[in-house]
Amino acid sequence: MTYINRNGTLEESSNNASRMQNRGFTYGDALFDVMKFEAGNVTFLEDHYFRLMSSMRMLRMKIPGHFTLEGYEKELLKTLEANGLKDSARLRVSVFRTGGGYYLPESNQSEYLVEAEKIPDAADSPYEIELFKDYHVSSGLLSTVKTNNRMVNILGSIFAQENDFQNAILINERKELVGATDSNLFLIKGNKIITPSLDSGCINGIVRKKVLENLRKSEGKVVEETAVSPFELLKVDEVFLTNSISGIQSVDRYRKKNFTDSVAREVRLELGM
Repeated sequence: MTYINRNGTLEESSNNASRMQNRGFTYGDALFDVMKFEAGNVTFLEDHYFRLMSSMRMLRMKIPGHFTLEGYEKELLKTLEANGLKDSARLRVSVFRTGGGYYLPESNQSEYLVEAEKIPDAADSPYEIELFKDYHVSSGLLSTVKTNNRMVNILGSIFAQENDFQNAILINERKELVGATDSNLFLIKGNKIITPSLDSGCINGIVRKKVLENLRKSEGKVVEETAVSPFELLKVDEVFLTNSISGIQSVDRYRKKNFTDSVAREVRLELGM
């Protein structure tokens, strides 16, 4: 029998086998997705599913044969029903590489975990942001995947809370804007809409994708996915954030700059969010 030391208490390792053998716990060898359930449907389910499949392939995880779109939806709905969630709910799916090993895994097979919870009521207060500059997100395509390595996001969230901001804006090693701790970022100046490119290291967000599709259909608007300097935050007319739970969140203030919210309201109406 082997033992581990947990907070000063020796425990049989067999009692902690599932945690110790979960590569998501030991190496962060996992990814996740968050979805919103509302009015009897998982919002943008197909987009979420195909992004998850793409992310698993990028991380060299084998996709189980039964992991079809229909089977995936069935497991999500089964989890919601078991938790008595019939209205609005937050779904989180975690996928991790199976088995042991060290940096070299013993297997590329994968397992998944589905969690569901009620979405808490959103606070109705001015939404103010600030730059988080202590640590940066790495640019490049790997950062576009929602892996379990979210330490910069966590520290940025703590920074925002400690300084009475509603969110923090992250930057990469090139000092370019990436996004907020939990959201993609959009900036509006006149008829121009700017969002950090995927190369910046921003998450390949589903709502980001839907907003871009909508804006590109709008006559008279110019949409750019590009590198964005932090100085742009003080030059633009409007800033909003997007994620799967909040949808489209208008930003009211950054430092001494106050923003409008006309484009956010327009897109929110058109997308029904």
